[in-house]
Amino acid sequence: MSEPARKASDLPLPGGNFRLFVTRLAFQAMISLGILENPLTKSRDVNLDTARMLIDDLRMLLEKTSGNLEPDEQAHLEKVVGDLERAWGAASAGRSAG
Repeated sequence: MSEPARKASDLPLPGGNFRLFVTRLAFQAMISLGILENPLTKSRDVNLDTARMLIDDLRMLLEKTSGNLEPDEQAHLEKVVGDLERAWGAASAGRSAG
């Protein structure tokens, strides 16, 4: 006898994990930068204003949590912010040139 099919709604949502929280914000920024396909629209639309807002939020989080993070959390957040800043700069330059 086989188990009944499980749906995503049957599984608990993860929460309370700082790295996962940062990664979720980073994914939203990558969608806004057109790096990742939006799973709802199935398109890669660039929205620099939304991306900038998310990057600024992550930068604020970096500043406000200074001295309160585990070393791996700090390194993860710094890398995410740096990578997104560079991607935003490239996307912004691409918009200016085009």
